[in-house]
Amino acid sequence: MTIFAAVMQTWRTGVQARLKGQLSAGAVSFARFLYAMPLEFLAFLILLGHFGPALFRHNHLEFWFYCLAGGLAQIFGTVFLVQSFHSRGLVAGTAYAKTEAAQLVILTTLFLGAQLPPAAVVGIFLALAGVLVLGAKGWDFLASSFWRGLGQPAARYGLAAALGFALTAIALRAASGEVDPGLPPLATGLWMLLVTNSLQTLLQGGYLVARKREQWRESLRGWRIAWPVGLLSALGSWAWFSAFALTQVALVRGLGQIDTLLVFLFGHHILKERLGRAEIVATLLIVIGALCIVAPDIGWRA
Repeated sequence: MTIFAAVMQTWRTGVQARLKGQLSAGAVSFARFLYAMPLEFLAFLILLGHFGPALFRHNHLEFWFYCLAGGLAQIFGTVFLVQSFHSRGLVAGTAYAKTEAAQLVILTTLFLGAQLPPAAVVGIFLALAGVLVLGAKGWDFLASSFWRGLGQPAARYGLAAALGFALTAIALRAASGEVDPGLPPLATGLWMLLVTNSLQTLLQGGYLVARKREQWRESLRGWRIAWPVGLLSALGSWAWFSAFALTQVALVRGLGQIDTLLVFLFGHHILKERLGRAEIVATLLIVIGALCIVAPDIGWRA
């Protein structure tokens, strides 16, 4: 599920990049939620016919609170990420935002008492190192200037974005514990997605109508080019949320760092970009890190 989510997220990012100049950032962001709704409601009707009242069983106030908290954290994380891009550029902002998995290890271990396999923790940080090498197009992240830049707006926004996404994962993991345990993970993930995305659509849509009405109209007028963003977002989020219902969020997001590797491989094989020594090392770090993350589970199942 995590690998599928990473593929959908990478695909969605590529489609969003193509919309640059055609739609404003606010319109594209809102389209991500708005045009995901039709597919989610269709899947929900199918689930409702299959599981009936079990979907709503155990949905206490805590479930709605966690979904709302996760949705808000994701919105703020996205806003901070865009701000980091504007402050210093795509590469720097992405590099700082990719600390999400490392922040999850710290947060879930120190504050939630999570017990992660040592190999998985090593794997998360190995993959993070590989991501930073690819993001910096070399070893610039080892330079003192990179770490001195932690006081710059781009770093603060990037780290805040990572924290927002980390809190999203934690909140939705908590929400999965408030769903009927008899539901399969895909059903749990879809139900959480529908509730969370509906709240996000209402919140961001209401804000645009009240404060940025032109962006709201723009997102509606541009439905022909924006709907693929919503479709891919729905599929990716469904897989992310289902994975959160299965295991520790730090493991899910740690393995999810392979999305950077997927982008790089696309550039190499499709766009014929050349492979440098740093890129080869980074690829190996991400692959080894991913194997370390899944190795304990493979060994347990064996």
